[in-house]
Amino acid sequence: MMGVVAITLLYVAFVWLVFFKFKWLRFTPAWGLVSAFFILHLLIVPLVGTRMQSPFTSNVRVVRQTIQLIPRLPEPTLVTEVLARENTPVKKGDLLFVFDQEIYQAQVDSAQAAVVAAEQNAKILEADIAIAKDSVARAQAELDFALVQQERFTNLAAQRAGSQESADEWTTRVTSAEASLAEAQESQKRAELAYASQIDGVNTTVIQAEAELSQALYYLGQTEMRAPKDGIIYNLQVQEGMVAGTLRVGAIASLIVDEDPYLLAAYRQENLRNVRVGQPVVIALNTHPGKHFTGKVDEIWYASRRGQFLPSGRLPVFPDIPIHTEPRLPVKITLDDPDVPMGIGVGGATLILTSDSPFTWIGQISLRTYTWARWVYPLPI
Repeated sequence: MMGVVAITLLYVAFVWLVFFKFKWLRFTPAWGLVSAFFILHLLIVPLVGTRMQSPFTSNVRVVRQTIQLIPRLPEPTLVTEVLARENTPVKKGDLLFVFDQEIYQAQVDSAQAAVVAAEQNAKILEADIAIAKDSVARAQAELDFALVQQERFTNLAAQRAGSQESADEWTTRVTSAEASLAEAQESQKRAELAYASQIDGVNTTVIQAEAELSQALYYLGQTEMRAPKDGIIYNLQVQEGMVAGTLRVGAIASLIVDEDPYLLAAYRQENLRNVRVGQPVVIALNTHPGKHFTGKVDEIWYASRRGQFLPSGRLPVFPDIPIHTEPRLPVKITLDDPDVPMGIGVGGATLILTSDSPFTWIGQISLRTYTWARWVYPLPI
């Protein structure tokens, strides 16, 4: 910058000495055009420098996180109470809406009964194993007795001390006892398999019933919608007596979150050449005309929708003549003072100070012109 000033002063001194002091040459219109051309080019230098050293933009918006308040209920449900009010601050955990709890309370009661029944069934399964073991032991004893009697009467029949009919009868009883034992053993296996259906020592039927109870309790809890964060309620779309749920798709209100607001400033691509994260920023907000705030560059988003192609079988179209202006790149800026009130969507202007270069004074003039003009009229600067 000092070089530009020095060259300008030298040229002015040259013109004054040559054409006016000593009058060595006559100041003709041609010399006037040359001088004007030279001076204009010198003036362009600080204009170009300020675009790189202190980029300015008035394309700025305040951004806040927004939470869509959507009922998480499995079926359409009547709204019984609306405690939230439009444009009213709320704290995390505040009760906003209450939905009809009758059907969900009934589902909880039914699920609790199912858990108790499943636990009792698990105990019955354990008792069934003991009963099945007794049946196996009884069948084994009957088989052992039948085998002894079969051997005894078979020997008597061979010695003609007993009838053959009695021996055949005990042979039939042995076959029947063997079948009874096999059936009892299969019953014991089924009882043991049913009881062994466990996860971490808990019967699977009990686990399933407890899961259904947990789901029922979850939906019962969702009949009271509470604020997920500190913020302000806007766009209240529900009243008492309305029905909300799966068949009524969409949010019933919006919550503008208080924490972590930031500015999103759109800059021309060449203006970001020297911009780095952490550099200081001077900020003007339209809601505070005549005031300036300080901040810093938090992030630089090198992304634009112009470079995105959605998956499709169609080839992209590249028009020969651009039909849109050059896309700008957003810069995320945060204020140093978190207590400055910033409404969502509020506009303003920002000036990034990339260095201590003297070129920044032109950008600061632009910023001050913008913010003071808001007192007179919101000029499209």
